Amino acid sequence: MTHSHLLAGRFRAATRLSAKALRLYAEQGLLVPAYVDPQTGYRYYSAQQAPRARLIARLRQLGLSMARIAVLLELPAEARAIELRTWLEAQNARLAVHTEFVEAMAFQADLTHPALSIALRKVDATKIVSRQRAVTVTGLNGFMAEAEADIRKHLAASGLAHNGRMSVHHHNLTTRDADGPVEVAITCDGPVEPASDLIIRLLPARREVFTPVPADQQNFPLVLSVYDAIETWIDRQGLTIIDSPYEIYPGSDNAPFDIVYPVNP
Repeated sequence: MTHSHLLAGRFRAATRLSAKALRLYAEQGLLVPAYVDPQTGYRYYSAQQAPRARLIARLRQLGLSMARIAVLLELPAEARAIELRTWLEAQNARLAVHTEFVEAMAFQADLTHPALSIALRKVDATKIVSRQRAVTVTGLNGFMAEAEADIRKHLAASGLAHNGRMSVHHHNLTTRDADGPVEVAITCDGPVEPASDLIIRLLPARREVFTPVPADQQNFPLVLSVYDAIETWIDRQGLTIIDSPYEIYPGSDNAPFDIVYPVNP
């Protein structure tokens, strides 16, 4: 013990930390008292521990976990700054995604909006050639273009018409974080063999709920409001969704694409 050791109370005053915080940091091994009196149980801290205590408090204010703080404490100041800037960039990206979803929900399509025309139609069984891949919104357009070109090339090489409409099936939520999977398909008639990662499958005769997507809601994340509106319409009609939703290019009524949900017969 030296004059530079402070009782826990004085150390709390010097670092502006609560008794609860000091106990937590000690339990987690982040800031262990320099000395504990075996007779009284009094905890003493070294004055040299004050900067570490203040640093822990600041890192806690960022909402970081104890495990991450433990790693950051052992880094040199320059490396710690790099790690924190990288973390902050990730936080900002995540916040941007959350903002997009909030704006999409705020903009959710009104079912009475004249630009949103939801309808039901019957569709015959359809053969498709498709490619499936896990992809986020960021890589979606590139994947669609690549898959469409490869499928049409394969159909042409097979001696079949290759000008069928393209559909993009979202088998799970596709966002900047969630990566589908997404399936790009082209309709076809006639015999065709699978090739590489291209598959052939038959979509059964079905009923579809669909709507042309308005011009002001075609881009992510606002397009999510159209999906939400169709799902609400389906629920109100007492219908049941029986397969993944998809987009058809080109769409009806001169729209770039339709959003489609297969429903029970």
